[in-house]
Amino acid sequence: MVSTAPVIPLQAPKAVSLPQIQAELDAIWNLYSQPSADGTTLGATKATTFTLLVYEPEETQHLLAELGYYNGPVDGIEGPRMNAAIQAAQAAYAMKTTGKVTPALLDRLRREVFICRGVDVKEGDVCNVSPYSLDRDGSGLADAVAAQNPCRIISLFPSGGSGPDENLTAKVSAYCPIQKRTASTMVCCEYIMLKGTESDLSRSTTLIESLIKPELPSFLWWKGEPDFDQDLFKQLVKACTVLIVDSSRFVSDPEDNLAKLDNLRAAGIQVADLNWRRLAPWQELTAEAFDAPERLQSLLDVDRVTLHHEKGNRTQALLYLGWLASRLNWQVNRVIHEGGELETQRIFFTGSTGQAIEADLLSIDDRNPGLVIGDLLDLRLTSTNPEANCCMILCSETTGCMRMEAQGGAESCWVNQVTPIAEEQAETLLSEQLRTTMRDLLFEESLEIAAQIVKTR
Repeated sequence: MVSTAPVIPLQAPKAVSLPQIQAELDAIWNLYSQPSADGTTLGATKATTFTLLVYEPEETQHLLAELGYYNGPVDGIEGPRMNAAIQAAQAAYAMKTTGKVTPALLDRLRREVFICRGVDVKEGDVCNVSPYSLDRDGSGLADAVAAQNPCRIISLFPSGGSGPDENLTAKVSAYCPIQKRTASTMVCCEYIMLKGTESDLSRSTTLIESLIKPELPSFLWWKGEPDFDQDLFKQLVKACTVLIVDSSRFVSDPEDNLAKLDNLRAAGIQVADLNWRRLAPWQELTAEAFDAPERLQSLLDVDRVTLHHEKGNRTQALLYLGWLASRLNWQVNRVIHEGGELETQRIFFTGSTGQAIEADLLSIDDRNPGLVIGDLLDLRLTSTNPEANCCMILCSETTGCMRMEAQGGAESCWVNQVTPIAEEQAETLLSEQLRTTMRDLLFEESLEIAAQIVKTR
């Protein structure tokens, strides 16, 4: 068993009946319980770490796998192998090779799959299955999540339409990260893929819960935007140790969904938001700006906050402001939505000494948006007290610094440019989140205040 890929396939995805899921997995481990006598095949054992349950509403990975572009585990987790597969498909279809999924690419993949399945085939249509190999473009790039060596990954792939329970299908597989091996044994992860309609999945929660190992921590990674009223969502949240979301993917009403996330926290559910992790460099530089003793005391003079963020999602800005308010003991007083071109929102707080504080959140229509919708662009802390030494400007790019400095008084400001975290992709942030099941009290306090802002009218 030799491979240069980040993970070694122990068992490729195999279709099984629902009652046979566990028996098929047991058979894999029995088969590889001992290395071969001649040493050509290593032994394998499953990890005893945690269970990861992934809800994947997008079909891209399935389509790429069926057409041969992707040959890793179909687990709903993005990573270098998925990125390489997307680029390979884009190159084959003469599209711009961005590595990002677009509506045009999805339409083309669906059409190619239909042709290969013999559905709605027109004259001249040919089924083209790619000979693309992960090892060619993806070798040496171990998936961040695989490196955490989960015991079991259960992936839920909802499909459109409705139907009886027998529409729910299952596949099992096993993969082994190459860095998790000894001289004769590999420590591997087992994968369970369930695909069906939302109704099928909802009616099968008892089955899904039975696959979550009760003796191990369990994480529910809900990709996309949760439906907080959906029965499947509510049941799975209760079944897992930690719920993980990415609020940058909230689309329909990001602010309201942030408040609903806080409702879960208040109800005792342990929640984590990958978007919170993207704020780390902004928080660190804010703290650094007031490290000096003479500056630390001046924090109490801060009573004006101006924050620009990329238009489309305000959750990151609200979480930063919630963090700042929680550290300085500010209480939400009132909120005014002025709207306009910048979608201005003014939040008024009362400080620990009774002082009035105003924070303005403004949306910038960035023509070159980054990977994450709603990223912070720049911010300024200052005071209406001309004697205060608390002015601070942070920006993600030079234009942001210039925008803030143009407001005056910049000669006395502490100015710094923020270098974003090296990897903002959800997969890398997810791998960091999977390292612990401890509650992040700082995040929870910040989320609570962000939710108060949303709920205050």
